[in-house]
Amino acid sequence: YAEALKWFRLAAGQGDAKTQSNLGVMYGEGRGVPRDYAEALKWFRLAAGQGDAKTQSNLGVMYGEGRGVPRDYAEALKWFRLAAGQGDAKAQSNLGFMYGEGRGVPRDYVLAHMWFNLAASRFPPGQQRDIAVRNRARAASKMTPAQIAEAQRLAREWKPKK
Repeated sequence: YAEALKWFRLAAGQGDAKTQSNLGVMYGEGRGVPRDYAEALKWFRLAAGQGDAKTQSNLGVMYGEGRGVPRDYAEALKWFRLAAGQGDAKAQSNLGFMYGEGRGVPRDYVLAHMWFNLAASRFPPGQQRDIAVRNRARAASKMTPAQIAEAQRLAREWKPKK
């Protein structure tokens, strides 16, 4: 970790978004450094501001869970929407959760289903995909057939932002 930290700091200081994100993860998870959410946020904000979808999603999680900042669903939604718009499956799944639970937005099972459907189509087979599929089914159980059809149409017509 010490060697990675040295090189990440060098590249991150030169503006490389991927290494800024990696530094954010190291500080956020305490990998090779003491856990420091303020330092994680600093690096995540730099990388997210450059349009890095994975980091935007991570920043959304920090705001949504109140890690190092007061919980702020509006700010979490902002970052999840940016990342989801680029096709980030984790952010899409998190948006589905927020719409399904009504966190920071009015509860909307159609949008929850749409976002879970998109996430399920993008995650590789495994636990995260299985969770998105289960959450999509939970949303569907609270919807009419017309609402399910609408959610499926929205998912089919969705295009990532470039």
